[in-house]
Amino acid sequence: MFDHRDIAKISNRFTHISHHILKYRCDQQDKKFKAKMNDLKGTQLAILEKILSSSRFALDRNIKNYQLFIDKLSITRYADWKDDILKNKTNKNTISTSKLVRYQPTSGSSEQIKFIPYTQMFLDELDAAIAPWLSSMYRKCPELLQGTHYWSVSWLPESQREVLKDDNLNDDSALLGLGKRILSKFTQAVPADVSFAAQAEDAMFATLCYLVGDKNLTMISVWSPTFALQLLEKLEIFKDEIIQVLSNGDWGGRADSLKSVKAPKNKQRANDLKDCIDGETVNFERLWPNLTLISSWDTAGSKQWAQVLKDKLPFAHFEGKGLWATEGVITIPYDDHYPLAYQSHFYEFEYLNGKNIGKIIPSWKLELGDLVSPIITSGNGLLRYALDDSLLVTGFKGEIPCFEFQGRRFGVDLVGEKISPDVAQQLLEQLNADNFKAISLLAIDTKGLEKPFYTVLFEGETPQQFNADEIDQLLRAHFHYDLARDLGQLNQAMYLCRENGWLAYKSLVMHDGMIEGNIKPEPLKKISLNSLRSLV
Repeated sequence: MFDHRDIAKISNRFTHISHHILKYRCDQQDKKFKAKMNDLKGTQLAILEKILSSSRFALDRNIKNYQLFIDKLSITRYADWKDDILKNKTNKNTISTSKLVRYQPTSGSSEQIKFIPYTQMFLDELDAAIAPWLSSMYRKCPELLQGTHYWSVSWLPESQREVLKDDNLNDDSALLGLGKRILSKFTQAVPADVSFAAQAEDAMFATLCYLVGDKNLTMISVWSPTFALQLLEKLEIFKDEIIQVLSNGDWGGRADSLKSVKAPKNKQRANDLKDCIDGETVNFERLWPNLTLISSWDTAGSKQWAQVLKDKLPFAHFEGKGLWATEGVITIPYDDHYPLAYQSHFYEFEYLNGKNIGKIIPSWKLELGDLVSPIITSGNGLLRYALDDSLLVTGFKGEIPCFEFQGRRFGVDLVGEKISPDVAQQLLEQLNADNFKAISLLAIDTKGLEKPFYTVLFEGETPQQFNADEIDQLLRAHFHYDLARDLGQLNQAMYLCRENGWLAYKSLVMHDGMIEGNIKPEPLKKISLNSLRSLV
């Protein structure tokens, strides 16, 4: 008979073997990634030709090569594809001839939710970026071969779970090819099903139970550092309840919400957690002695939160994320650089500064120091699709440009909520009244001092029946804001009223350093917490 120690040894051995097979397969694709680093133009044109041959739009217009592509196609955004996407979604079809796998939801710029077609060709393109990234990661931290990993799943906001529950949207491992996807299942610390809990807090609690129950955890990979910080905060809050679950192997009062997820049972790890508690805090280094790598966003608005996360877990290595969107991948972390995922989609870039501002160029014409915005053409059928991010060219690996993410061009993204000026303008119009005018939606950057939040600046007197919950509910109509609120990454929206809204607005932005003559009213504006406090 096997006891629990024998089972643990067998499980650890199987995880180790799975890692080595997964690494081998990633290394094979990494060789291809390295092999063509000095043939960027040829590689990109071959990818474009393949995509055009699968695009219904390109096939209908006989667009077969790069010159016809740039002559006949304008830059697009979701609104240009929305009607065709929704029509095809209803018919279980897509705008590409490649096999449809699913439709992935995300936030829109003016839409509350948009659906991106994920075809087999598109997933293969993503896999072509993930494999060299994982290969680089194993090189950087070979200790990752010895234990389990936590890759955060694509959480759904509570308001969308019932609507989207049958679409198989939550498992990020579905971005991998079939073989690597199967292998990855044996190396994961947390089952993807936890994200289908009825409440976000229960999903987070279940995640923590699995993470605490795993002594061999070697990596935590999330997108927003605020999500990782929220996990650590909740661990300290729920520590006694987590001990109960691991001791008994049942969810207790959370059973109904977590009925689709098996509760982990590990009495030894329950005792380990007890030993790691010092008053109200937990010693994370003692809890996860093998934790080697933390990965999250660490640029633009996430920079200060990433530093807080590093300070919380100083014993582990840290790696920043590349630039990924639901619509495609732009850069990957690779040997301490962030090169273009040049073997995935076809890439163009719009100049954002200098004498060529507004000009569109292909990737092989980029130069050091260029400030640009990416435009992708991919195997999901979206052609010349603008992502509206700002990137700085920081160097090259061979001919492949490397970048640093500078932020969103037109919107605000404090923790991944993706609020755009269009969304803000719609909100302000909905809040306006005869003697009560909404001036601007203010995104409050707290610089890591507390959770960020949004505030509406009003001009006039506040109606007695007005409640800040109304602002929050209107913002929750947008997918990623709703999710950020569910996960506790954003505090509830607030409001403030001033007799002269324009003077108040100017005071706020001038406090952050803007010159009065350059100030214009904007529906969406990021300001510092200190600026807000100066007015309040």
